[in-house]
Amino acid sequence: MSSYDFPRNDKNKPGYSLVFEDDFDSGDLDRSKWLPYYLPQWSSREKSKANYRFKESQLVLQITEDQEPWCPELDGGIKVSNLQTGVYSGPLDSERGQHRFSKNCLVREEQAEEHLFTPHYGYVELRAKGLHNANNVCAFWMIGFEDRPERSAEICPFELKGWNGGGEETSTIGFGLHPFGDPTIENEFFEREFPIDASRFHVYAVDWTAQGISFYIDNELIHHSKQSPNYPMQLMLNVYEIPRPESLAKQAPEYPSEFHIDYIRCYRKE
Repeated sequence: MSSYDFPRNDKNKPGYSLVFEDDFDSGDLDRSKWLPYYLPQWSSREKSKANYRFKESQLVLQITEDQEPWCPELDGGIKVSNLQTGVYSGPLDSERGQHRFSKNCLVREEQAEEHLFTPHYGYVELRAKGLHNANNVCAFWMIGFEDRPERSAEICPFELKGWNGGGEETSTIGFGLHPFGDPTIENEFFEREFPIDASRFHVYAVDWTAQGISFYIDNELIHHSKQSPNYPMQLMLNVYEIPRPESLAKQAPEYPSEFHIDYIRCYRKE
């Protein structure tokens, strides 16, 4: 591993077929692949709409100074810009919907079911750079499509919490699994320090099979889990601003706060 920008991997991966890719070269968001809203069923598409731009063939997710919290009644002052590859909800005022983060969540805006890309196993790879600001979280995760409540586990290849510190020599990266409503999965999430600067480009990946999940940073295996959610999952890319208590705040928010994604690729094993 290195603190410097890790180069792009070759697109051709021996033993695998590429089934989903976005390198963001077009300068426009491909709406056949991404929904630019964060869990809109618990808020609305208008309130949860992402801020983003494109730069040098990169997607740049942003938190801007004038951005409003996405769901203040249930999630306080948290702001988020998110892209996701599917959406599902039950009817208005029901409890059915993806990633029900609070027991008080009820569907406020019913969503038409969309499966833009919801793989069931595969090798998923992201090249991205985050930011170390103490108010921000950058993350790439996968959640169960949750058409049934128990299909709700999370696989997280990459999470960078800015308040964990980090810089040119080391960064604390979160990765692993959360069960949420899946009774077959046990919590297996880690936050570990690695000899990288996560505010530079690195490659984060998981190899998800029926036998388990392997986690990688810059093509090096960092963990293998014997657990494996057995249902379709959707991709989630996001940057958050999370208000910090004054006693813990080490710096003021920076605007725009930006999470740069160079590409994302998903493969199926041949």
